[in-house]
Amino acid sequence: MSGWYREFVNNRKAGMTFAMNGGLWLHRHVYRGQPMAHLVSIDRLRLLAYGREVGLPPERLQYKPLKDPRTGIRRDAWHWDLVGRFLPPR
Repeated sequence: MSGWYREFVNNRKAGMTFAMNGGLWLHRHVYRGQPMAHLVSIDRLRLLAYGREVGLPPERLQYKPLKDPRTGIRRDAWHWDLVGRFLPPR
């Protein structure tokens, strides 16, 4: 599934810019001691296609406007919370 997204280790700005260009940015982090990731993009349809491929229910896709690092302007964006079996290996 890694062909669907890109990771930008230690470069959040590059990842956010990639997502603002319509790519799928995988952003790993830890929440309450558990590894997880957000899969972020302005391309809602592409995120939904990824979700169908891996079995994510579409109602779990979350809307959250994000600030484009190039302009400072908020744009519509969506993300999946990826945990457990949905979290891709490193």
